[in-house]
Amino acid sequence: SITEETVELLAPYLDMEDYNLETAKKVCGNVAGLCSWTQAMAYFYGINKEVLPLKANLALQEGRLAAAQMELNSAQNQLDEKQTELDEVQAMYDAAMKEKQALLDDAGACRRKMNNATALIEGLGGEKLRWTASSKNFQNQIINLVGNVLLATGFLSYSGPFNQEYRNLLLQLWKKEMDNSKIPYSKNLNLTGMLIDNATVGEWNLQGLPNDDLSIQNGIIVTNASRYPLLIDPQGQGKIWIKNKEKNNGLQVTAMNHKFFRSHI
Repeated sequence: SITEETVELLAPYLDMEDYNLETAKKVCGNVAGLCSWTQAMAYFYGINKEVLPLKANLALQEGRLAAAQMELNSAQNQLDEKQTELDEVQAMYDAAMKEKQALLDDAGACRRKMNNATALIEGLGGEKLRWTASSKNFQNQIINLVGNVLLATGFLSYSGPFNQEYRNLLLQLWKKEMDNSKIPYSKNLNLTGMLIDNATVGEWNLQGLPNDDLSIQNGIIVTNASRYPLLIDPQGQGKIWIKNKEKNNGLQVTAMNHKFFRSHI
């Protein structure tokens, strides 16, 4: 309750030389205490006069700080909520990007397969006509198989003793009979190609068999006959071929004029 006016009224007394604790003690102890108290209150007023604005400002700032702290806490709560939402969205985004990358990888692999397939299809496109013709040819072969096998077995069974001219004549007669009996066969049938492959023919040629059609037919009859064939071989070509062909199989050679009809070479 001390005011500035009260302090101004006290100022002349406080400035007196004898207004102090030591002098007052000489007069009266109680007066000394009152004297010291009034000095302290005046001094306190001067200090408090400077402190009060600071206290008021402190209270104001504390209020502002409390409001700011509340706002900070509210903002922090909002930040935590948004951070949680962001983490969830980030997780969804990462999952989506991972799935996107997987789809891109699959698409790239699929694109490469498509390119390879396209290149393969384009590369094989030219084979379509050949495959179509081959399929038709195979179908004809199936239809003509019975007649072709009949001609081949007839050739192996009956044409051995004859030369090329009579063999061709036999085939023509058989084909005529098959036409009359409506037995299908290939009009351009090649018996040699049907009964033996080129690799075997090449091997026979290396072993000494001549490369003409008659010799190759004779080789087919010799290798496919169910009984031991008799070769009429004035030039000895067949003998040379058989010796070379069977030399690794322990072939034994003899002559009818041999002393014991058994001679080993």
